[in-house]
Amino acid sequence: MAQPDKSRTRGAWIDALPEAFLDYLGERRLEEVECIIPDIAGMSRGKAMPSYKFRPDETFFLPISLFYQTISGEYVDMADIEDQWLEKDIVLRPDMDTATAVPWADDPTLQVICDLETREGEPLPIAPRNVLRRVLGLYAERGWQPVVAPELEFYLTKPNVDPNEPIEPPLGRTGRKGASRQAYSMVAVDEYGEVIDTIYDFAEAQGLQIDTVIQEGGAGQIEINLRHGDPLLLADQVFYFKRTIREAALKNGVFATFMAKPMRDEPGSAMHVHQSVIDAQTGRNIFAAGDGGETDAFRHFIGGSQRYLLSAVPLLAPYVNSYRRFTTEGMSAPSNLEWASDNRTTGLRIPTAPPEARRVENRVIGIDSNPYLSIAASLACGYLGMVNRSEPRPPAQHEVWESELSLPAGLGDALDLFEEGAELRAVLGEEFCRLYGDIKRAEYEEYQREISPWERQHLLLNA
Repeated sequence: MAQPDKSRTRGAWIDALPEAFLDYLGERRLEEVECIIPDIAGMSRGKAMPSYKFRPDETFFLPISLFYQTISGEYVDMADIEDQWLEKDIVLRPDMDTATAVPWADDPTLQVICDLETREGEPLPIAPRNVLRRVLGLYAERGWQPVVAPELEFYLTKPNVDPNEPIEPPLGRTGRKGASRQAYSMVAVDEYGEVIDTIYDFAEAQGLQIDTVIQEGGAGQIEINLRHGDPLLLADQVFYFKRTIREAALKNGVFATFMAKPMRDEPGSAMHVHQSVIDAQTGRNIFAAGDGGETDAFRHFIGGSQRYLLSAVPLLAPYVNSYRRFTTEGMSAPSNLEWASDNRTTGLRIPTAPPEARRVENRVIGIDSNPYLSIAASLACGYLGMVNRSEPRPPAQHEVWESELSLPAGLGDALDLFEEGAELRAVLGEEFCRLYGDIKRAEYEEYQREISPWERQHLLLNA
């Protein structure tokens, strides 16, 4: 049998890759290609192969059952899926526009996000990337083009190898633990300069653009802001950045976590998403009138967000831990859907900006969410508001700590609202929503069976 030729260092498809990747590759031979997809949690799954086996026009296969797993890896039986455990193959088609380097790999490696289809050639409706595409398609039918800019908050921590032990801030360059309540401190950023430098290096090799880096309010908590752009492109970037940040942290001997609330007395981590909508033909921001005033579309986008986001909360706060972020007053984590200009206690904030940059910031999304799903859900609610001409409540005039539009207190209540959200489910796709709801119910029930260290500490001998 003829052996594959491993000596070839270049091919037409390699030379057509983005400039950032070619700069990373240099004169080296490409060794490996990773074909990856985001799963329900937003983590990467896929296949790695020697570069000589990869061709951009080929298809690859994975079992559909990877979408039937909870975050702990348990498989969930779903009554609505016929012959669920046949584990039929789904088709992966590389989207070469997403091709980029894997700069933490020992050998030159390429990663590429794949589109998912059924064996019949239809988009797989339960794939998170396709859920976002579905929402963007509805916008396109109206001649609208949404624009988003995510902000990524995360913690650097000491390596935690025992889940029973609390998570702690890492040691900085001074040898001291990171201090909290140091928001915007450049000294605090410098404490973890080596990690941040590695993130920058990895991002540059991948062609990923960072807008700003700041120290957030928690000990070891960092925020990275991304430039505004197409929602699918930005969701891909968040997907890549999460992996990049984890690898940069590990390279420097620490963990990076995207838990919503990793430490009891520290602030939670969000993924604030700035949203605007432009006219696809003129490029004009439809939230701003010709005289600079607010438009009906702007008000209705806010009204839809207030009306429908309660049904979408499990997509924005997907785990039991997510709701701990909303419980601490004064930690910049609004637990409501009120809106106001330049008010960080409201879940929907209108940043100070000129009319052409008028936008709605969704501040209730957690960084633990799947970016494709949380962005899709947030945009879907705004879309429904504009289509149904939903009027918003009057803007908040003061700090908001209690509201008629409060978020559900836990995942169980949020899932009840999700099941009742017929209009939202129609936009996102009922097949996907049934699957997602079953997965989250299973995770919630698994958590309810767990006995926590707090219970052992305080109830074992005292109750």
